[in-house]
Amino acid sequence: MANQFQLGLGKRPANYSALTPTSFLKRSAWIFPDKTAVVDDDTSLSYRQFYERCRRMACTLEEIGIGAGDTVSILCHNSHELLESHYSVPMTGAVLNALNTRLDAATLRFILQHGEARLLFYDTEFEPLVAEVVAAMDSPPLLACIEHAASAREGFAALSYEDMIAAGDPGYEWKKVDDEWDAISLNYTSGTTGNPKGVVYHHRGAYLAAMSNAMAFNMNPDTVYLWTLPMFHCNGWGYTWAITAIGGTHVCLRKVQPDAVLERIRSCGVTHMCGAPVVLNMLLNDFEARSIELERAVQFALGGAAPPSPVVRRAQKTGFDITHLYGLTETYGPAALCVIQDDWRGLDPDELARKMARQGVASFAIDEMQVLATDGNSFVPADGSTLGELALRGNTLMKGYLKNEKSTDEAFRDGWFHSGDLAVMHPDGYVEIKDRAKDIIISGGENISSQEVEEVLYRHPGVYEAAVVALADTHWGEVPCAFVCLKPNAGPVSEQDIIDFCRAGMASFKIPKKVVFGELPKTSTGKIRKNILRDQLKTG
Repeated sequence: MANQFQLGLGKRPANYSALTPTSFLKRSAWIFPDKTAVVDDDTSLSYRQFYERCRRMACTLEEIGIGAGDTVSILCHNSHELLESHYSVPMTGAVLNALNTRLDAATLRFILQHGEARLLFYDTEFEPLVAEVVAAMDSPPLLACIEHAASAREGFAALSYEDMIAAGDPGYEWKKVDDEWDAISLNYTSGTTGNPKGVVYHHRGAYLAAMSNAMAFNMNPDTVYLWTLPMFHCNGWGYTWAITAIGGTHVCLRKVQPDAVLERIRSCGVTHMCGAPVVLNMLLNDFEARSIELERAVQFALGGAAPPSPVVRRAQKTGFDITHLYGLTETYGPAALCVIQDDWRGLDPDELARKMARQGVASFAIDEMQVLATDGNSFVPADGSTLGELALRGNTLMKGYLKNEKSTDEAFRDGWFHSGDLAVMHPDGYVEIKDRAKDIIISGGENISSQEVEEVLYRHPGVYEAAVVALADTHWGEVPCAFVCLKPNAGPVSEQDIIDFCRAGMASFKIPKKVVFGELPKTSTGKIRKNILRDQLKTG
């Protein structure tokens, strides 16, 4: 039965509008028309120009028949074209599928076919790869090439990105989607086994993720954001839309190399950047080797595994202020962050680093983050030690997996999104992830967190990267095995050196019983592939 506040007070065009991040560009172009919106190798765009180019492309896309529910894929490094596609494609109601540039032809072909891509934009740098991909497709998408001075090829595609921009109407009036639940993008997981799953985002979630992330990272119109994070990774964790929302400046970077990062930090006045641990490690090792310390602090949002405390300290010394974020492809990227409390500032560096390494609390757009007990019907006590599965509810969770109802239902069972991460809840309400469920090591009935052992390994002055997995043992069932990549200048480090170092920092049953030295295999998004390490132990 309707109450008094519902009678005659329905939604109207004047007081209800679907949430979509495409509206951010229209707003910033109105407020900051002549401000630099985008800096790229071969161009610089004001907000007026940025908006006009997106409208031109949207017009052309519509004229060639791209519309609601169509998939538009793009294979391109971080560039203004990839950024523009985050606006031009959804302006038509179509769905953007930003492709991982590190994938092989077979995987790219699967994604294009599974997502039913109607159009593929690609940088001509990838022309041989694209040719291999489409040659084995019965119904390949329409091709449109993106040409750069650095790409020493002429596109064989039927269309050219810049020609499509030129052909579009600069006054094109795009319309918001009618339903904010409509799909805006399609991102594929970087699974370690089997085919990747297609994760579908909606306009409402993308809008709220952008707003949430901008707030969490203390962004404003003075923000200058360096694109060290791939835009194809969860749509750049939503920062493709967040930077535009606050009227900041996007600084594009096609390939992450220390010299290029340093040059842009200094020449563009970079204030914020994001990345995986592998990116931070690379920058820290290079900058430290050259005794480089940044003239002013740069905010660095770090995703992936929790940063070991030695890495946090090294980053602070170099000039990076770390904010640890936690999330998954299924959560639009960041879903939790470690909010620094005032009373932490007086802590000694080691204790501060330990607190900062926790995943923390839910982001603004997540309603609830809890650690579910093994029975799935209750929460673990907030004692900092009882393991359970991290579960989420809120607005920035995917619609589901494309054409995979079974996996969607499993992920959202019992009214929660199940992350698959094992975590504890601390007395202060902060969550700390201990491991992926599949990565926990059970030795003699004791649970060993691989991340806890890795935290100690990273304190060794010669260790560059480390990963710990389970090694079968006839007596204990499983014991920890450490895979270690040493720093180039580390000098001689033996297996016994690593074991002795760990002995001083952890309980005896957690000490690695074997140490393997060498490069660590990674996924296309920079995550260490522990499944390969486990397979090496089985076959070795």
